[in-house]
Amino acid sequence: MSKGLELYRSIISFIWQAGVRLNDLRNFKTLCWAIVGLITSGTVHLSMWSLYRPGNVKASSKERQFSRFLHNDKIKADEVYRELANLAFIDWRDEKAELALDPTMLWNKYAVVRVSIIYRGRSLPLCWVVLEQKSATVAFKKYEMILREAARLLPPRCKVTLLADRGFNDVELMKLCTELGWHFIIRLKGSIVVHRPFKRRCKIINLIPRKGEVYLFDSVQITERRFGPVYLAIGHMKTPNGHEKWALVSDLPASIDTFDTYALRFDIEESFLDDKSGGFQVEESQIDNADALSRLFLILAIATLYLVSTGTAIVEMGHRRAVDTHWHRGISYFKIGWRWIEHALATGKKLLNFPWLLSGDDPEPVFASRSQAATPLLSFSAIHFIE
Repeated sequence: MSKGLELYRSIISFIWQAGVRLNDLRNFKTLCWAIVGLITSGTVHLSMWSLYRPGNVKASSKERQFSRFLHNDKIKADEVYRELANLAFIDWRDEKAELALDPTMLWNKYAVVRVSIIYRGRSLPLCWVVLEQKSATVAFKKYEMILREAARLLPPRCKVTLLADRGFNDVELMKLCTELGWHFIIRLKGSIVVHRPFKRRCKIINLIPRKGEVYLFDSVQITERRFGPVYLAIGHMKTPNGHEKWALVSDLPASIDTFDTYALRFDIEESFLDDKSGGFQVEESQIDNADALSRLFLILAIATLYLVSTGTAIVEMGHRRAVDTHWHRGISYFKIGWRWIEHALATGKKLLNFPWLLSGDDPEPVFASRSQAATPLLSFSAIHFIE
């Protein structure tokens, strides 16, 4: 059996058992071969994918098959991904889940807005929308549907906290979180107006503390619409990027944990890097169509679930050192999974054929060095509680 065919059969099992069905069996096969081509070649170039799909037809014909799949309007990325995501996160019932909402730009022409679940130093795609626009600032109405879809993908009673950056400091987003039964921690712009009991209203920028200090505000209202009551955590603290000013709004009482939880949002940036230069090279795609790009991100999302599931399983089974030489875990589950697939195909070992994602804390956090492990992510010198 060829290596590509062995991986193909594993991918088929991974997807099929979740109940994923397409309108045509040929499209299902093309999807599976696209994932094989992506993982094996490490690139989104359709011409490279065609090299790993067997058959006597010309490579150009195989490439056209992949292109037709990406431009097939009958294939709805969210519907295809829904069943797989439902199965992948089925064990998260009654568990905590931090979701990150963030955009990334492609060629200054397309904004990809994605909702992802934070998972062990990375984030796993839940829903996404591709918008043809030159700005990363996206109106609430354009991404509302992916948040509602994310709520359908997670199991009942999952304790969700949504994390979002300043581009999403929209009262409508906060209202939607309340409607969905989610908590939220969102970074605010300095121009946002704050209303405090028995105080004159002021802007966030006027509440920034001195360097090294943190202010925690109890029960305030924000914006001219006086949305609230909400809580503010405002800090001028040391981060790995230097001293930064963070103003966070939440429906939960503010504490130092508010900053630590919000910092998890940066894990989605690592996953965008996996999509780009650190992994699949999506910026090298020559696709110039928002719907086709959404189907491309479907392929990336399934491949990511498969790689991270494999990495999780390998660590749980105690085989990590076969592909990661660090004494403590030194690379992501995404990279561990990818390396294991290459290792397994070269040595005849078994491939994972079902989702394996575990809720709860990471039993073996990744550290590039001992000094990094000993350095706190955030540091400050004083905390002030302000009623």
